[in-house]
Amino acid sequence: MGPGEWSLFILFGLSLWSSSEGLTKHPILSRIRRAPADTGDAKKCSYTFLVPEQKITGPICAARGYSTDKDRVTRLDVAAVRDLLSKQRREMETLKLVVDVDGNMVNEMKLLRKESRNMNSRVTQLYMQLLHEIIRKRDNSLELAQLETRILNATAESLRLASRYRELEARFAALSALVNNQSVLIGELEERCMQVYNRRHEPLPMGPPLVQVVPENIPVNVPRFTNEIQRDHTRAFARERGSRSGPSPTGSTLELQKPSPKNFSAEGPYRDCLEAQEAGHSTSGMYLIRPDDSERPMQVWCEQGIDNGGWTVIQSRRDGSVNFFRNWDSYKSGFGNIDGEYWLGLEGIYNLGKQGDYKLLIELEDWMGKKVYAQYSSFHLEPESEGYRLRLGTYQGNAGDSLSSHNGKQFTTLDRDKDAFSGNCAHFHKGGWWYNACGQANLNGVWYTGGVYRSKFQDGIFWADYGGGFYSMKSVRIMIRPID
Repeated sequence: MGPGEWSLFILFGLSLWSSSEGLTKHPILSRIRRAPADTGDAKKCSYTFLVPEQKITGPICAARGYSTDKDRVTRLDVAAVRDLLSKQRREMETLKLVVDVDGNMVNEMKLLRKESRNMNSRVTQLYMQLLHEIIRKRDNSLELAQLETRILNATAESLRLASRYRELEARFAALSALVNNQSVLIGELEERCMQVYNRRHEPLPMGPPLVQVVPENIPVNVPRFTNEIQRDHTRAFARERGSRSGPSPTGSTLELQKPSPKNFSAEGPYRDCLEAQEAGHSTSGMYLIRPDDSERPMQVWCEQGIDNGGWTVIQSRRDGSVNFFRNWDSYKSGFGNIDGEYWLGLEGIYNLGKQGDYKLLIELEDWMGKKVYAQYSSFHLEPESEGYRLRLGTYQGNAGDSLSSHNGKQFTTLDRDKDAFSGNCAHFHKGGWWYNACGQANLNGVWYTGGVYRSKFQDGIFWADYGGGFYSMKSVRIMIRPID
């Protein structure tokens, strides 16, 4: 028999010579099964007894015959087996605990491996972020270095410009001194001329009467008196705008210059700017128009942003870049830059006005930035045979009525004197206009900076009812539009 198993064999051989009935009456022996009797010997019986006093946990084997003492299982053997079983059970429980602990350790190891992978991924991510941050810092440092270089260059350029500006100031001071000396010389020459005329007893040519209007709304806080007239037309400024230097008063005709491509529409031509607006053009800019009975189309600036739009600009003054002291042919054909200073031309204005009933709008701006206007209910010119005589309607606006006194007058230039003055108003006012004798407005005069100017004659861009004759406006626009 192997370890862990135990068996109990009890063999009882009894030869009873008494009757078996007496034995069966014993309470213990009442459960004894009688073995079949040997047919050969009826007097001999064999019995097997099961002893129930102790708990049997294993099989009981019964065998015939007598067993020897060495094969008999004792209580000590059973106790030893039980001890062995208890020890094995404890070992098994210990092994179970060890297995549970090992399983927990395995799970913890798996979790640790997973956390380790996560940590590796996070470390990699942090490393990439750090790398990107380092690259960004490096780029920022490079940009900062570039900005510092640009600042240094700008500083050097500003210092150079400041030095150049000081040089220009010195040159300007020298030129101012020269102008003053020349003014003194001119005064001396005028005195000599007066002495010569007095000797010959010839009357001196008198200038036109000065404008006597002293309006209540004269611009205040004027910056200074100035003798500075419009800019030198040989400067780069005028060349950049595409204009040429102004011709002499008796020079040839100057045609309108080709405008820059911005704000230009090649569609058309239209009869006027109102027709261009009705065709869907709501943006102010340069457009082609061709009035009725006109030989060729012409470019004009259409103002679509004020008073419902549709205004055709026939004159614009803004910076003194164009000389307006011109002859009759120049004023007839037009001159200047469409996107800057220009005069549309008397013939073009005449052709526009004879298409229908038009009204006139004059927009004035002083050197304080204030804008005023004068509007006339009707406007047109008579043909050249009538000297492009001006015809106006009634006035309304906030600039004052300084043009009605010119109503019905012919246009005058230096080479065609049509005014009512004994002399030539164009000579004294340095421009072309519908002069009376000579009048309350001179919007084609000399562009003076600063407003109030100092001159022997009133030759600035003045509007008598706004600023008087010695206040030159900063900008002027003359526009016409069909009457609604």
